[in-house]
Amino acid sequence: MGLAMCIGGLFLFGEPSGSSLLGLLLMLGSIALVVLAGLAHRGTTWSLTSDRLIERRDMFASSHQEMELIDVRSIEVSRSLLQRLLGLGTVAVASAASAEFLIIMSDIRDPQHVADTVRQARLKRLA
Repeated sequence: MGLAMCIGGLFLFGEPSGSSLLGLLLMLGSIALVVLAGLAHRGTTWSLTSDRLIERRDMFASSHQEMELIDVRSIEVSRSLLQRLLGLGTVAVASAASAEFLIIMSDIRDPQHVADTVRQARLKRLA
């Protein structure tokens, strides 16, 4: 979305019809969107204990959620084209306790290794 706003802003900025201000605002808005998204992501941490997967978000607002490893229903790894180029990916861990309960680890390095680590921890917990 930020990229589309920036491209639209560049297009309008170059137009002679007087829409330069709108183009500039769109470009500045896209930059602000990217910066805010980056700041929000930096405030998110994940940790794995022998019993649970823990997510903490502490940038703008604070939230903390935990998922018991025995409740892990599925682990999904996905990588967009940009993530693949940057060596990143997303790991989504779904809980059997609730259909809506997910822990999503976005833009992490070596997502397949992270998914395998969670799987192994779950198997140890079940044993």
